[in-house]
Amino acid sequence: MRFLKPFFGGNWKMHYGPTDTRRFVEAFLDLYPPRTDRTVVFFPPAISLAAFKQAAAARQDIRLGVQDVHWEPSGAFTGSISAGLAKDAGAGFALAGHSERRHIFGDSDEEVAQKVAAITAVGLTPVLCVGELLEERDHGLVEPVVTRQLEVGLSRLESAEIERVVIAYEPVWAIGTGRTASPEDANEVHVLIRAVLAQMIGETGARVLPVIYGGSVKTGNIQELLAAPEIDGALVGGASLKPGDFSQVCSAD
Repeated sequence: MRFLKPFFGGNWKMHYGPTDTRRFVEAFLDLYPPRTDRTVVFFPPAISLAAFKQAAAARQDIRLGVQDVHWEPSGAFTGSISAGLAKDAGAGFALAGHSERRHIFGDSDEEVAQKVAAITAVGLTPVLCVGELLEERDHGLVEPVVTRQLEVGLSRLESAEIERVVIAYEPVWAIGTGRTASPEDANEVHVLIRAVLAQMIGETGARVLPVIYGGSVKTGNIQELLAAPEIDGALVGGASLKPGDFSQVCSAD
């Protein structure tokens, strides 16, 4: 599936149960009229997916995803959901390799690859997150870290499947800190990501994928970020919890 750019994702993390989700959707839809020139995806907690789907049922332009899946299709994995379960609940997308999953929960590169493959196998779209720690940036390791995360994360997919992935570059040091990579810094890493993708699937294929930026994105910097030539959108955390702010972010050109 091809996705319109810009591509905006709202990652709610561990916020908003079903009641607050319904309130948010009502407020957001009042502020954000339907648009056919971009992609908007929300990633609420799994427990709120059904409430969001029901509240936004009239808006086909608003898409839904889950924040994480297990790579197995079913089994004794208490607290986890599979990609198939997420699809059955109405998700069309799933995050894989978010920095908090990597650095708090210990997801390895190989486990992320297994999740990306599982997401793809059931027909969902993976949003593969990559990005370096502050100490890795300070030691000049951005290129090897991001390259490794990309190559391993996509290693279980065929070329045609890779073309249907969304890549989110999120420098770990800029997530929830108020610090944002400058558009120049972010664009430089997006150039690297495109180059790695071109080696894997060719230049044409690499141009198809949305490569989006995540890390303290807000109303005050989204226009500047989108002006960078290689940034195709944003994965938004805190600002996606405020209907007014996120409607502004999603309306940016």
